[in-house]
Amino acid sequence: MYGIVTRNADDVTMDQFDRGFYEVKDVTGRAADPLTNAVNMVSCFGDNAAASQNPDLVPVNDRGETATRDRSHFDWAYVCPTHPEYRDGLLEIVEDCAERYPDVRLDDVGFPREGYCRCDRCERSFARSDHEDWADWRAEVITEFVAEASDRIPGRTYLTLYPDPHPGHLYERAGLDLQALTEYVDEFVVPLYDVEYGTTYWLEAIARGFRSRLGGDYDIHGAPPRTPFSVELYAVDVDVDALVHATEVAEVYAKDVFFGYDAGNAAAAVRRKDADSRGGETHRPDDS
Repeated sequence: MYGIVTRNADDVTMDQFDRGFYEVKDVTGRAADPLTNAVNMVSCFGDNAAASQNPDLVPVNDRGETATRDRSHFDWAYVCPTHPEYRDGLLEIVEDCAERYPDVRLDDVGFPREGYCRCDRCERSFARSDHEDWADWRAEVITEFVAEASDRIPGRTYLTLYPDPHPGHLYERAGLDLQALTEYVDEFVVPLYDVEYGTTYWLEAIARGFRSRLGGDYDIHGAPPRTPFSVELYAVDVDVDALVHATEVAEVYAKDVFFGYDAGNAAAAVRRKDADSRGGETHRPDDS
């Protein structure tokens, strides 16, 4: 199955795509009304506008450094996942999305990276918790948020993952406990973005790593992951042949392939691939 990730409502109706993902709230803080014919997407703890308007929302490390986009490690500003009013607002957005379409995708879920957050609110919350290990407390914070969000989603809950399948890395970086999250998440989405896809060995390595990470040791003829994952490819100004090849690599390991932010180019790649496939057989893992 192929899908499109977009900020343009018209894109989700294009014939080449089986599923549309529509950004209702993105990392800039831009908001849009949810659609009734697409999986609505919510950037949860990435929010430039909220962070700039209210510095109390921004996570800090033990040196007082903020998780904002003016720092070299961050492409956008973050909001601390323990801020109660912001969390409540997110859950209201999720409810609004779920009322329009039963499936919802949660983006930018987690703490910004290792070392965050050490704000007074987080320190107090950790001190009141039953945890002795700070990383375990962070993971509980994120898992509880996803559980609350998923409880408001009557259909399929999608969750975007940072593209690092190495065991322990997502836990240490963002507080994402994959084993705990599988109870609340129906499908993970892994963005593997490149502006050219001139080589795809790295794409194969990461996709294979996630298949192994989410479902046990990988075997091309073995069982599918316990919680499936799909790969999202970047489509903006990418050569169509290169995008087709990247799709062929990704779909060997992933459940589905989605394309980001250029529906026209993505549709051309799907048409090209469909035309090419009529002349040969495509081999995929046996997911039966």
